Amino acid sequence: MPKLDLEAIPQSNRTGYPDPFDQAVAGRWWRRLARAGGLTEMGASHVVLKPGAWSSQRHWHDDEDELLIMLSGEAVLVEDEGRTILRPGDVCAWPKGATNGHHLINENREDCSFIAISAGDRNGTGAYSDIDMKFDGKGYYHKDGTPYPTKRMR
Repeated sequence: MPKLDLEAIPQSNRTGYPDPFDQAVAGRWWRRLARAGGLTEMGASHVVLKPGAWSSQRHWHDDEDELLIMLSGEAVLVEDEGRTILRPGDVCAWPKGATNGHHLINENREDCSFIAISAGDRNGTGAYSDIDMKFDGKGYYHKDGTPYPTKRMR
């Protein structure tokens, strides 16, 4: 059956970010929708941000388009150009290779949720706008190429 039972999909707040970059996303809870639906050519996740949580460090992908659909609550999108409030029904898109670092922050007292869709390229590369970190399919690195100790999970 193509309809997914969201509550039956395991939820996690794991991250592969090295310390201290993992702390901002501790209140991010995700469910892997594409995998649960048997999809192998794309990634899609249902994400809940608890109050104060970030969706990620501010980042971009060299090899992968991203699409985000806001479902509930309110979040602040932070990009190079500034801050934008996102509400249910808002849609954001970032083409691969665009170095406009982005992430969401829940600055409210209630949870917010969204669907994040991508090409699901676990070997893709990218970088982080505000911190000394970049990534590829093998892990996280300082921008000079020195590896961070990893707990691989992007």
